[in-house]
Amino acid sequence: MQKAIPFLMFDKGLEEALQFYSGIFKNMKIENLTKLGGEMASAKFEIEGQKFLAFTGGPHFKFTEAFSIYISAETQAEIDDLYEKLSAGGSKQPCGWVKDKFGLSWQIIPPILEKYLYDKNQEKAQRVTQAMLQMYKIEISKLQEAYDKN
Repeated sequence: MQKAIPFLMFDKGLEEALQFYSGIFKNMKIENLTKLGGEMASAKFEIEGQKFLAFTGGPHFKFTEAFSIYISAETQAEIDDLYEKLSAGGSKQPCGWVKDKFGLSWQIIPPILEKYLYDKNQEKAQRVTQAMLQMYKIEISKLQEAYDKN
């Protein structure tokens, strides 16, 4: 049993959100659903092994960038795919972030970026940081170029 589970309060559209995410993530499971008055009220689901609880809370609940879901994407093709699909109907944002059409923020980040950002060679780490700050969608080749630059 996962002890810490993110709890998401959607304004509305929880059922649509689950369908949207199911179409994006191959490893998504919907475990429990509760309906109230014919509308989906709550759900327990899992994306790539991470459990979530979600409720329809009404218009006074809004997502902000203060909370985001970090998705590790190994390849450029995976980054490209997730970046486009998750931003559909939402917005593309700098440094690998997107906001989906429900207002939830996601970070689509390759593991190599974290490795580069925490490199002991601060000059390399700073070059990678500067390169990242110039990007919307993360481009692995540009990160590698900044890292390898002499």
